Amino acid sequence: MNDLTRKVINVALFQAAWFAAVLGAARGMFWLGPVAMIPTLAIHLALQENRRGEAKLLLAAGLLGVTLDTAFVAGGIFTPLQHLFPRPFSPPWMICLWLNFAATLNVSMAWLRGRYLLAALFGAIGGPLAYYSGAKMGATEALPTTTGMLLLAIGWGFMTPLLVLLARAFSVPKM
Repeated sequence: MNDLTRKVINVALFQAAWFAAVLGAARGMFWLGPVAMIPTLAIHLALQENRRGEAKLLLAAGLLGVTLDTAFVAGGIFTPLQHLFPRPFSPPWMICLWLNFAATLNVSMAWLRGRYLLAALFGAIGGPLAYYSGAKMGATEALPTTTGMLLLAIGWGFMTPLLVLLARAFSVPKM
C-alpha cells in the first residue's frame, strides 16, 4: 500500500472515530466512541510496520491524555458528559480521542516530526478548537470559557510536541 493511501485511510478513520465518540457522548451513547476505536485501532495497527512502537505510543497518549483531561475537569476548565468513571476522571469516550489523535502522529501528522514549535502551535490552536467543537455538538455540560480555552491552548501546546517526540522515539525499532 502506498503512503498516500495510508494517509487517506488514517484521516478517514480519525474523522469517523472522532465523530463517533463526540456525537455518541452528546446523544447518550457513551459506548459508541470506545466501540468505534476497536476497528479504528485494529486497522491502524495492521497498517504499521512497527506495531510494538505504535502500541507504546497509543498507551502513552492514553495515559497522558487521561491525566491532562482529568486535571482540566478537576480544575473546572471543561465538563465532559460523564460516563463510567466519576468526576473528575476523564470518561472513556474522551480517552478514545487521545488514542485516536496518537494514531495520526506517525501517519497523516508525520509532517510534524522534528517540528516541535510548529507542533506546539498546532496543538495550541487545534486542541481547544476540538474541545469547543465537541462542546458545541453537546458532548459537554457547557462551552469552555475564554480562560478555559486559554488553558486548553497551554495544555495542548505542551502535549502535542511531547506526543510528537514520543511518536518519533517509539517509531525507531529496537535492535
